[in-house]
Amino acid sequence: MSLQIGIVGLPNVGKSTLFNALIRGAKAEAANYPFCTIEPNVGVVEVPDERLKPLSEVSKSKKIVSAVVEFVDIAGLVRGANKGEGLGNQFLAHIRECDAIAMVVRFFEDENIVHVEGKINPEEDIKTIEIELQLADISTVEKRLFGVEKEMKTGSKESALVHKALQKIKDILHQGKNAREADLNEEELKEVKGLSLLTMKPVLYIANCSEEQLTNNQDTITNNQNNLTIEQSNNFIPISAKVEEELNSLKEEEKAEYLDSLGLKESGLNRLIKEAYKTLGLITYFTSGEPETRAWTIKKGFTAPQAAGVIHTDFERGFIAADVVGWLDLVNQGSWTSARAKGLVRTEGKNYIFKDGDVTLFKFNV
Repeated sequence: MSLQIGIVGLPNVGKSTLFNALIRGAKAEAANYPFCTIEPNVGVVEVPDERLKPLSEVSKSKKIVSAVVEFVDIAGLVRGANKGEGLGNQFLAHIRECDAIAMVVRFFEDENIVHVEGKINPEEDIKTIEIELQLADISTVEKRLFGVEKEMKTGSKESALVHKALQKIKDILHQGKNAREADLNEEELKEVKGLSLLTMKPVLYIANCSEEQLTNNQDTITNNQNNLTIEQSNNFIPISAKVEEELNSLKEEEKAEYLDSLGLKESGLNRLIKEAYKTLGLITYFTSGEPETRAWTIKKGFTAPQAAGVIHTDFERGFIAADVVGWLDLVNQGSWTSARAKGLVRTEGKNYIFKDGDVTLFKFNV
């Protein structure tokens, strides 16, 4: 399961600078899945996971394969993007393809970099972007409603359900709110999923700070949040493009010392990825043997066959059972054999719900 995060923001908020810093940092740290550029504005980075190394040591694995995240540096937004202003059409099309939006909001002060709106105001920056996304969604919903209303004349029950869901979303959007705030049940959500509505996507808010602001990030957020909603203020991730760039030039030991001097436990890249997993409801399970130890990304709540299907669809279709052990139990015991002897390895069936950190061996028919 691939994860794609679109980095968006107004001009001159440090969006592309931050993207470049994060990606270069990933290149410096990647060992077995090196950074690669798919397009000029797309980069793939490893998901940091401290569990991989000890698991590989237990299995004497020849290589480690991390889960990956794809970051997309989306064209800067301007007012009127929903009507195609600037690179609006490109901007909106790229967002539709992403699983989540990382919205970069400028908190740093720099008289040499003029803010497009003339002042540093996170609330207004977010509002500008959200209005453009909402207007684009209104256009999408109204077009779909027009078609559905024609279908309803044939007496289609399915069309009636879709119409009800779309109307709920339209009403919310016209209130200046986002589509994800609409009160939709699971069936209604399923019906509108194909529209890839922009404001239905989860959002991570990145506070692009100076180094000084980063060392006192809670005050930075509090002093600049003005009238931000609780969702926005609680989801801000303070990151400094300057700090991320400096980390890239340091050795691993020096990185730890530098982060410690700033009162930080990990880099901005690591924090962003972890928060994305949390927001999207993703977890990681592992397969580990002599050929390789690999991390697999799945949705929280996936059953054993669904988890197997992430490796290959044949695994899901022919699923029989899964031998499962917690990663720490396996590491502490030192081998699958020892873990089995202690009764720590369980054989699970089709109804088993995978947990974060499970290590598994699948049994299946081809």
